[in-house]
Amino acid sequence: MNWKSIATVAGLSLMAATGAARADGELNIYNWGNYTNPDLIKKFEETYKVKVTVTDYDSNDTALAKVRQGASGYDIVVPSASVMPVWISEGLLLETDPNKMENFKNVDPKWVDVPFDPGRKYTVPWQWGTTGVSVNKSVYSGDPNTSAVFLDPPAELVGKINVVPEMGDILFLAISYFGGEYCTDDKQVLKKVRDKLVEAKAKWLSFDYAAVDGLGRGDIAAGVNWNGISLRERMENDKIVYGYPKEGYPIWMDNVAVLKDAKNVENAKLFQNFIMDPQNAAMISAFAHYANGIKGSEPFMPDEMKGAPEVEVPAEFAAKGKFMPTCPPDVQALYTRIWTDLQK
Repeated sequence: MNWKSIATVAGLSLMAATGAARADGELNIYNWGNYTNPDLIKKFEETYKVKVTVTDYDSNDTALAKVRQGASGYDIVVPSASVMPVWISEGLLLETDPNKMENFKNVDPKWVDVPFDPGRKYTVPWQWGTTGVSVNKSVYSGDPNTSAVFLDPPAELVGKINVVPEMGDILFLAISYFGGEYCTDDKQVLKKVRDKLVEAKAKWLSFDYAAVDGLGRGDIAAGVNWNGISLRERMENDKIVYGYPKEGYPIWMDNVAVLKDAKNVENAKLFQNFIMDPQNAAMISAFAHYANGIKGSEPFMPDEMKGAPEVEVPAEFAAKGKFMPTCPPDVQALYTRIWTDLQK
């Protein structure tokens, strides 16, 4: 890496705003796999003379379990909104007051005072999106806007479906399919959900994060995944269509937070402020193809994202999407039991 000997003028003013005189050293980021733009990291490294290491995880559960053990060595983590209250209540995060940072003015107003981090004392937006159903229209010509695609799959899709093994997303879709609300403890609804998922799993090809990339190649013909992945797969294969389940689907947001035991706190704060710059936020979106929650980033977004149906929810399905809440511990225990049965 060829380091810049002196930070840019903009960088120096940013460091002053966040309380860092200079930003030599390191930054260790713990983030979802295939979710961090290398060009963004290079820009941050060269601007602030900081060596960044990115380590991947595959789920919220994996990240939480790792950090709970202590001494993880990471400075930054990127949890989803649905689990953020757990991170905060367990004292795992540092209160960095992003709401006082120079670039906080760029946060879209709808993402400022969020229920999972009121007033944004801990977190800044990374990316947000939806979880839905993708199908290959050359294999299946029916309606993609229903969870029946994976819960009651038609004959042409049996044995050709992949489902991402993300507990919250899958249970949200299944509960909505039976007319329930996420975080319900209704035993009748949950029994239907459990039985249907176990029955449906026998008709899937795989239950795997990695297999989502097979949609564009034709390795699978349908599946449950995230909107940005579906957009990337459509860029590879124009027969791929992303569906918004009419029964209901989850809206999620991943957020950058600093760990309580971070060793490089000032560099972590710099990174939080850095990604709230519109151009930098657009770099995040350009890699993974999700919206970012930073106003003013739109002109810098790649052309394939502008007006894309995977990114801009069609009006007829907008009301069907809901933010996934954090369930009470007793309800979470019920859901974990269902999930354990599904993984057998």
